[in-house]
Amino acid sequence: MPSSFNQPLGGNDMPRFAGPATMMRLPMAKSARGLDACFVGIPLDIGTSNRSGTRHGPRQIRAESCMLRPYNMATGATPFDSLQVADIGDVAINTFDLKKSVKLIEKAYDRILAQDCIPLTLGGDHTLVLPILRAMAKKHGPVALVHVDAHADINDEMFGEKIAHGTPFRRAVEEGLLAQDKVFQIGLRGTGYSPEDFNWPRKQGFTVVTAEECWHKSMTPLMAEVRKKIGNHPCYLTYDIDSLDPAFAPGTGTVEIGGLTTWQALEIVRGCKGLNLVGGDLVEVSPPYDPSGNTALIGANLLYEMLCVLPGVKYA
Repeated sequence: MPSSFNQPLGGNDMPRFAGPATMMRLPMAKSARGLDACFVGIPLDIGTSNRSGTRHGPRQIRAESCMLRPYNMATGATPFDSLQVADIGDVAINTFDLKKSVKLIEKAYDRILAQDCIPLTLGGDHTLVLPILRAMAKKHGPVALVHVDAHADINDEMFGEKIAHGTPFRRAVEEGLLAQDKVFQIGLRGTGYSPEDFNWPRKQGFTVVTAEECWHKSMTPLMAEVRKKIGNHPCYLTYDIDSLDPAFAPGTGTVEIGGLTTWQALEIVRGCKGLNLVGGDLVEVSPPYDPSGNTALIGANLLYEMLCVLPGVKYA
């Protein structure tokens, strides 16, 4: 009997290099109406401070997602037998005006959340998380946060601007968007301007887990701590691809050595099972610096893993 849920186009029905250019070759939808979860792109890079190119991230992530299959062999998750999912395309940003783009993104996510749909976002630079969190707070109140990144993104300003890809979590604190005692920042590393780069979030109540604390370790015990502290509070997952060591993910704008591994990334995302996830994103994939496509491929896989841990997903 045919499933009542949308299914990715199978590789035996159409070659992997053909078919629709959507996330996992899912059906395209005009809106989030009737969906439990959706993939949505934000082709934004005008908030970047170094290497641009993330505007091409959503398209490349979709292209590399063509190899993904519906059943999670490791966890047994069957998201496409549990949830109605589609790709709803990209937010039409204003590519010449970052502040206008932020407002456009917030309005787009207001519409998605009004449909009780959980958005999984293909980025795009990390500026995009601020308007998403603004929409989330209107819907759910201040949210818990699992933030995986090489950088804390808590700058007060960049080149005199209050909104950029290095400032979103400073703004989120100021605007009361976060349940600050339920925020985890994982993978932070590299050089800084002062100890405050990592100490400021600690002073706000965030739990900061540096990359060095993760070296040679499984992330499973850490994620048990995350689940215990966050409990059933609405939680948002934001994953910057530069959290990974550049040996795995070179295709990004602000690379830092000594990062996480892909298996640690999987442990982190899979460790979010049981959290009350209300949304997630994968940001900072920059295809011009990703000639093999492997960075976008990792991004596509992590977005699929996020789908697999959403509330309501059944397991075989």
